[in-house]
Amino acid sequence: MRFSAVWVVLVVSLFNVCVAAEKTPIRIGVQSSGTLDWELRVLKADATLNSQDFEVLITSLANAEAGKIALQSGAVDMIVSDWIWVSSVIAVGGDLTFYPYSNTSGALIVPEKSSIHSLADLKGKRLGIAGGELDKNWLLLQALGQKDKLNLSEMVEKTYAAPPLLNEQIKQERIDALLTYWNFAARLETQGYRQVIDGSQILKGLGVMVNVPSLGYVFNNGWAKTHKESLTHFLKATRLAKQQICNQDTVWQTVIPLTHVNDENTLVLLRQRYCQGSVEQWGEAEQHAAEQIYQLLRGVSHNQLTGNSEHVSQDAFWNLD
Repeated sequence: MRFSAVWVVLVVSLFNVCVAAEKTPIRIGVQSSGTLDWELRVLKADATLNSQDFEVLITSLANAEAGKIALQSGAVDMIVSDWIWVSSVIAVGGDLTFYPYSNTSGALIVPEKSSIHSLADLKGKRLGIAGGELDKNWLLLQALGQKDKLNLSEMVEKTYAAPPLLNEQIKQERIDALLTYWNFAARLETQGYRQVIDGSQILKGLGVMVNVPSLGYVFNNGWAKTHKESLTHFLKATRLAKQQICNQDTVWQTVIPLTHVNDENTLVLLRQRYCQGSVEQWGEAEQHAAEQIYQLLRGVSHNQLTGNSEHVSQDAFWNLD
């Protein structure tokens, strides 16, 4: 009996080793300042979420462009990027696809006592723009201005720079208003600044009434089809990790060091905005609305952002069965 019991233990141990060895490695490129790092840290620390048939391997990235290069060169399997870029890559023969990660969008921020309360009030003002001339928020803001016959590009004195630098510029009163990403906007809002309009309000003003995630997990279609089951488990696990961050204060406490924020009010707002960006729906309605946004961006950018393709590629979006 003792001999048999030993053999049972050995067989079970060998089985567990084989199962562990069969885990699909998912190499993810991550920017240290991004919120994806929050979810992955929670996922890797949770024994339940981390016990499935995948293994997350994190590669640190300097910026978004480095991530695109890493994905296209095969150095990583996945990054977080936008579906506009995915569609443009497919149009020239690429094999990428997109699954939503966040609904959170940027915002136009001004000092609390600023005289700027509408787009018309931007006339003659100094505007900081994060992300460059082809930033989606800037293009869509221009499209909204066009509805009221406002040429925002000609109305304002533009400054393009990285979000941290622009936050400092508005504090030093070198710019009058700032169009920036949501997490940098949240940092300002607890320091005497206010929102004039955010990304979701811009889209509603343009007639897009469905929430369309701008950021998502981007990976190769071929890789996804080969590792479909593990990929599905990973995507579901990251959603559960986000829910834990939003609903469990003990989990949020483990994330706080990753924010590099010490102010309690800012932490509260960061968490609130992050959780507001949870993706609740992803299907035909959202993908149809993405086509609406694509046409707006294509027109305002004169094809510079979207490329020559007239429509979003049908292969641009990944759906869970």
